[in-house]
Amino acid sequence: MADTVTSQKTTIQIEDMITVGSLAEHLAIPVSRLIGELMKNGIMATVNEKIDFDTAQIIVEELNLPITLSKSTATTKEAVRLKPLSSSKGKSRPPVVAVMGHVDHGKTSLLDAIRGANVVKDEAGGITQHISAYQVEHNKRQITFLDTPGHEAFAAIREHGAMLTDIVIIVVAADDGIKPQTLEAIRFARKAGVKIIVAINKIDKDGADINRVKQQLAENDLLVEEWGGDTVVQPVSAKTKEGIPELLDLILLVADIEELKADYDIPGTGLIIEAHYEQGRGPVAQALVEAGTLEPGNFIVAGNAYAKIRNLETTNHQPIKQATPSTPVIITGFKILPEFGEEFETVNNEKQARHIVATRVANRQVSGSRIDMGSNELIRLINRDRQLSELNIIIKADVQGSLASVSDSLKALDTDEVAIRIVGSGLGSISENDIYLAHTSNAIIYGFNVNLPTSSKQQAARDKVRVRLYKVIYELIDDVKSELSKLLSPEIIETELGRLIVKGIFKTTKTEIICGGEVTKGKLTVPALARIIRDKEVIAEVEIVGLRRGNAEAKEILEGEMCGMNIKTTKKIELQENDRIDLFSRETVARQL
Repeated sequence: MADTVTSQKTTIQIEDMITVGSLAEHLAIPVSRLIGELMKNGIMATVNEKIDFDTAQIIVEELNLPITLSKSTATTKEAVRLKPLSSSKGKSRPPVVAVMGHVDHGKTSLLDAIRGANVVKDEAGGITQHISAYQVEHNKRQITFLDTPGHEAFAAIREHGAMLTDIVIIVVAADDGIKPQTLEAIRFARKAGVKIIVAINKIDKDGADINRVKQQLAENDLLVEEWGGDTVVQPVSAKTKEGIPELLDLILLVADIEELKADYDIPGTGLIIEAHYEQGRGPVAQALVEAGTLEPGNFIVAGNAYAKIRNLETTNHQPIKQATPSTPVIITGFKILPEFGEEFETVNNEKQARHIVATRVANRQVSGSRIDMGSNELIRLINRDRQLSELNIIIKADVQGSLASVSDSLKALDTDEVAIRIVGSGLGSISENDIYLAHTSNAIIYGFNVNLPTSSKQQAARDKVRVRLYKVIYELIDDVKSELSKLLSPEIIETELGRLIVKGIFKTTKTEIICGGEVTKGKLTVPALARIIRDKEVIAEVEIVGLRRGNAEAKEILEGEMCGMNIKTTKKIELQENDRIDLFSRETVARQL
């Protein structure tokens, strides 16, 4: 019998890692059922998150479906995967250095001093908003720097920065010490497996304490060389430029020890580190070449986008004829905007590029990526029987990296009571279509580093659409938090006032009780709410409307005093001697996320 059942099972091939949405489609079951089964097994996963083959197999067995899973071969999904690139022996390349650390510890100021620019004045709130990359020359050798954003909302970009690099410089202010984002940067660097150099900045300031910083580093498993460890530390001042030549020497020394090499005579490959639209130029991408050589006229593929490189420029917008390993470049010629973080590869011609992109798009559709469900949709699914308040928003940003960071940061604000629903997002100025979408969906439009054209502004005023523009991401997040807080039901706070032990009952009706007793705790005041308790059991909740001290009315009675009490009830209560009456106040307070 068992063999008969097995023979009737359908075999489905899936990849070693598969999204929840894709697996639900393969199994022909509602995605909510699959998510529910995963939750029963202690796995919290959204539709777009991936689970491994073994987990999928267990879940299918738990669901008791007539299906057997098997792993697909390497060719079933990525039929057009590019062949590995090979070349002759690699040559020395410039080191790629990411600069990371806490807000206001002087990362961008330090880089300004290194390259003789003044970027920090242009940064909103003094906080780097995007990854920026450029090369400097020291001792006739090139060093590539990545300046990574400093606010917590850009954690995803910072992590990409660490993954791209050979060396991470952790900037710590000598007068402030190690902070949470410093620890986060250290964690990213360790995860990426790169060498760490600590630049202790602001040594010129009052209160600078280099030894305290070294002690804090030791407490976080970064023992400096002079104390017997292997962590390289260099005191610097971005303001006076003290220590900067020594810092650059250290970078080149670490690069020599690591023997950084790359192939130059193969087609260029690398990573997209930023992308945005420019008027008159269309999609513009900033990329870092990791191997090979890139030239104008090359065809490259990055995710679902491809380009014939029209212009190849340095990050200072100077045209160049080729870009070699560790070189940051600006690329124009993409048909559509490439995604932040996508790897790019050089292909032979446009036909091959179009074929690769078409196949990738088709594969992603088959694998269920067209189902766009994030954490807020999952919360709505889980809480479908509860009352969940949603804030509809539209996000417009200047570049892909910022859009991803803003979206991810806002999704993290979701709770089981309130959630953000992103009804639209995109790059560039806020358009009249955005205003129309916001009007029909009752959404707030948040613009990050973008403009609101006059025509859109007039339409927004006419349709009473809320449009809010920001240049600093944490201010945008605070605004959304405030809006979400308005959707939270108020918190009910009870405050204990006092306790009376009943010694006598003088009058009992359906709506009123008059009794007397001793105050054994706290202070009684009127008006107040109260619970009548007998043998630790709550008999009723009532309202105290009057107190008497002797023959006189009183507003308050203190502990140890005897008093009379007038109680208002909604039903007849048979009060007894030695019953306990606990008085309390109750108020509602607006909650904040």
